[in-house]
Amino acid sequence: MTVSADQAHRWALISVSDKQGLEALARALVRHGLGILSTGGSAAALRKFGLDVVDVAAHTGQAEMMDGRVKTLHPRIHGGILARPAIDDSALLANGIDNIDVVVVNLYPFRETIAKPDCTLAEAIENVDIGGPSLLRAAAKNHGRVSVVCDPNDYAGLIAELDGNGGIGADTRYRLAAKAFAHTAAYDSAISDYLGAYLGAGEAPSFPTELHIHARLSQPLRYGENPHQAAAFYVDDLTPSGTLAAMTQLQGKELSYNNIADTDAALDCVRSFSEPACCIVKHANPCGVAEAADLESAYERAYRTDPTSAFGGIIAFNRPLSAAVAKLIVDRQFVEVVVAPAVEGAAREVLSAKTNIRVLEVGAFPREPHRQLEYKRVMGGLLVQDRDVAAQFLTLSQLKTVSQRAPSAAELQDLLFAWRVVACVKSNAIVYARDRRTLGIGAGQMSRVYSARIAAIKAADEGLEVVGSVMASDAFFPFRDGIDAAAAAGIRAVIQPGGSMRDSEVIAAADEHGMAMIFTGERHFRH
Repeated sequence: MTVSADQAHRWALISVSDKQGLEALARALVRHGLGILSTGGSAAALRKFGLDVVDVAAHTGQAEMMDGRVKTLHPRIHGGILARPAIDDSALLANGIDNIDVVVVNLYPFRETIAKPDCTLAEAIENVDIGGPSLLRAAAKNHGRVSVVCDPNDYAGLIAELDGNGGIGADTRYRLAAKAFAHTAAYDSAISDYLGAYLGAGEAPSFPTELHIHARLSQPLRYGENPHQAAAFYVDDLTPSGTLAAMTQLQGKELSYNNIADTDAALDCVRSFSEPACCIVKHANPCGVAEAADLESAYERAYRTDPTSAFGGIIAFNRPLSAAVAKLIVDRQFVEVVVAPAVEGAAREVLSAKTNIRVLEVGAFPREPHRQLEYKRVMGGLLVQDRDVAAQFLTLSQLKTVSQRAPSAAELQDLLFAWRVVACVKSNAIVYARDRRTLGIGAGQMSRVYSARIAAIKAADEGLEVVGSVMASDAFFPFRDGIDAAAAAGIRAVIQPGGSMRDSEVIAAADEHGMAMIFTGERHFRH
């Protein structure tokens, strides 16, 4: 079946899985003399908008087959996209092919599909798009004539350009082509990485045999960790809520490299808690963390851990920020960044009095973490590992009391709190805590016993009573000296992974001091 002579001979091809903003773009294309070719759900959606649409099957004379798997792979489609002005005119005429001037395509949601925790290999394969990438690449290759659109975020700009200039300029076509190639490259890489992580059909996923990292530029940064280093912030194509990839900056100065790194550390810690919580970070380490019945109390108690270090820090919350908490912050301390899932309107007004404070919203934290990989560059290679979220999900059944005295219910609650915090502190890491708040934190020391001493010194400097509190250690104690130092400070219960050659000596030290000691069987180094 061919298209009748009275129908348009310049076409826009629309085939999208994401229908947002589609009506406005389609109407603009029609206003500027383009007929609409479409398929399946896209055609149905456009007809609901009251637009005239020609099915691709009618245009090509070939019905869709194999449940829609084959529909746009046809010379009348790809010839219409790839045809070069003047050079291919005779081929178009000889084969009855019309030019396709605009291609609007976004792909099957492969990455969204594999992000689901219950995704099967068969489901992933079914969401591998074949025709879509072919259309995008063909249109991008011929961007001298064809406009290719793969991102609904570009629709508004295209409509404005069409209505303002009567067409789409060469610079815009080039930019859209580059974006389309980047989009298909990232899409193919996601498929390659996913399939490469399977050792064979039905095998559980591991690490891909080849690794491709694709991210889009979010913003250039003033400089890196130091002023002589250039830097930029890139985000994943999928921007999960509750992360900096999904952030909205409500006010404040431009974010720096160190701001982003420290804010991520603060969010990583505060999302570990189910009750209202606050984490204050300075130089990548928590300096105060608390969980309470309300956010105001959580902030107060986190701040009191170490007001000195909190100066110029990053403050993260796991609940929407209220005006009352915002007022406490602006009246009390200098702060670089305040970040929360949401910031209430009244809180924004309060914070606006301090125009330099960077205020970020990141959206709701996800309930269930999906598998995330962490990367660390080394000279000549890349270290890759699963993100460590195990401390957030430690259960009572995993705990083993190894001391003569078992912890009380209150101590057990504090031990679990301290365990979640210590997993976010740079190794060697020690945390003193009581009543679900930190009292002292020792971070990043070459010797674990010095981390324990520093935690005690921090608490003493702020006049915080350590006697009767608990201690968490991110790794085992190689000698009893760490336990002796903690006992001297007044620690009554300890949580640690266990597994040292001298565990028996360490346990004996705890018993001598009347301390309760719990092993988790999990280590949480953070380098």
